[in-house]
Amino acid sequence: MAEIVVRERESISIHIQGGPSTEFPRGVTGQYIVETLFPDRASQIVGIEVNGTIYDLSRPILEDAVVRFLTFDDPEGKQIFWHSSAHLMAEALEALYPGIKFAIGPPIEQGFYYDVELPEGATLTAEDLPRIEEKMRELACRAVPFERIEVSWEEAVRYYQEHWNPYKLEILEELRGQPITFYRQGNFIDLCKGTHVPSTGMLRYPKLLSIAGAYWRGDSRKPMLTRIYGICFPERVQLEEFLRLREEAERRDHRKLGRELELFLLTPAVGPGLPIWLPNGTVLRRTLEHFLRQEQLKRGYHEVITPHIGNLELYKTSGHYPYYADSQFPPMALEEHEQYLLKPMNCPHHHQIYASKPRSYRELPLRLAEFGTVYRYEQSGELNGLIRVRGFTQDDAHIYCAPEQLKEEIKAVVELTQYVFRIFGMPVDIRLSFRDENAAKYGGDRALWERAQREIQEVADELGLQYTIGLGEAAFYGPKIDFIVRDALGRRWQLGTIQVDYVMPERFRLEYIGPDGQPHRPVIIHRAPFGSLERFIGILIEHYAGNFPFWLAPVQAIVLPITDAQHTAAVELAARLQAVGYRVQVDLRPERLQRKIAEAEHRKIPFLLILGRREVENATVAVRRHGLGDQGSYSVEALLQWFAALNVPGAEHAG
Repeated sequence: MAEIVVRERESISIHIQGGPSTEFPRGVTGQYIVETLFPDRASQIVGIEVNGTIYDLSRPILEDAVVRFLTFDDPEGKQIFWHSSAHLMAEALEALYPGIKFAIGPPIEQGFYYDVELPEGATLTAEDLPRIEEKMRELACRAVPFERIEVSWEEAVRYYQEHWNPYKLEILEELRGQPITFYRQGNFIDLCKGTHVPSTGMLRYPKLLSIAGAYWRGDSRKPMLTRIYGICFPERVQLEEFLRLREEAERRDHRKLGRELELFLLTPAVGPGLPIWLPNGTVLRRTLEHFLRQEQLKRGYHEVITPHIGNLELYKTSGHYPYYADSQFPPMALEEHEQYLLKPMNCPHHHQIYASKPRSYRELPLRLAEFGTVYRYEQSGELNGLIRVRGFTQDDAHIYCAPEQLKEEIKAVVELTQYVFRIFGMPVDIRLSFRDENAAKYGGDRALWERAQREIQEVADELGLQYTIGLGEAAFYGPKIDFIVRDALGRRWQLGTIQVDYVMPERFRLEYIGPDGQPHRPVIIHRAPFGSLERFIGILIEHYAGNFPFWLAPVQAIVLPITDAQHTAAVELAARLQAVGYRVQVDLRPERLQRKIAEAEHRKIPFLLILGRREVENATVAVRRHGLGDQGSYSVEALLQWFAALNVPGAEHAG
């Protein structure tokens, strides 16, 4: 370190985010800073953000910096913690399975995984996971530091040629000319760019969750590896709470509830990732569409419908092809020199509507909306019920406006999106997703990008939004506002999005005639509150555990006659409720009442309306509510008033 300290200046200024600035020697580490300024917090700090870049606490800081210390409670801190846990698991695996080869071991949203190639003749099953966990705990108790080692590309290649690993060599081939780092803890060393916790002693409470097969790089033509999933926590109580929530999540699993409640079907006969909506699921989906459609009509949107395929040249113009080539279905050659693509995005089709005739500034803003189905060829290992599919419907809209209208339009879309998530009782975190200046994926003029990012941030500040900034999270054509909701289990899901786009108007040469009689480029806002109906409904099923609020339930009530003598009255009651728009069934089967009640409860129908001799004579209905039991007797008029109060989006919070 002494060699680093003696440079142009003897000291640098370190500004602690939310705190003071302090002078430190050049080359100071985050570990030294935190032990000097916040010794009581030193054991909780897992990493440090230096001028927006995540560092190990042991890495020298060579210039003036704004720093932020990261704990496990920070999203970035969790990623550091779980990345380090993947390395700890790899060390345990190497000790238990000599000769094992490691591919990649990244942190994920909930934990980590490592893809490995087992030694010849070795097997690894779920029964082996406790043994690996025990080895991880043993290694963690040694509390050895994570050491960052900078090497040349040639040294790294030579290492993996000597310790033969074709997976690391393939990764290194892509890193030629870039800085290369290894990380070592104890006797284990791995190619890795980091970041890691200071010591394995932090990683004391691991839990390995499952084993799966995974093709190397998701390519079915490449070797099948063993993927081991796990998670780890700094405190035992956190692990215990995770396991409790995991058990609850399994109970709420939308794939299981989708079968039980007969909402959707996934069958190999149609193809993986292509859901079929059953009658109950179709009602649920159409109800959501109707809700948003009504809100859009109030706000001046015009609904459109576009084809499921389009000419390949359309997507080349937009940039979606070949940018998303790996996740699109192959082009279809229908005629010589003419190729078509299953629609990966709705946007280019909407741009054709805008461009179909001359536009005046008096027509702006023009808001086009569509429940448009698009197709992506997701890898089979990534498919997950409705959450990750190959065909999904976006609640897509594109707003074409003059630049001076942009901020007000963004505000209106933010208000709509926040309203949508309030209806479903989902708290929302907001991320401003900006470009990473070091990435090359972005299109368009840099000055327009800077303008769009500035305008998005100004809107967020003017609305008083609490937000984080995600560098590198922007779409290839513009920055965006992402809405990340938390469900009933506290899980975070990125759903709604608002994107500002100066790029597509240039690519499609979109224009309007301004007040000065001259042509001008509009700005486009891409907007989808739900994101995709499939993903949103999958999350919604789990959020409610299938107990949908009355207004959303596929079947809102079921009439249960006690004996055959009440059949006519039951049919008449159901017809009366259906006539005013309620989704009501009647169960006339010759089964005992208790069995009918149990089956209706299992189906999670909100209201069970029971008719016996006394109810028919008194013109009343005995009411049971799902999960709440007997509610007493009501006249049909009182029941209708009750239903009317509940049949409003969001009313369940008061019902």
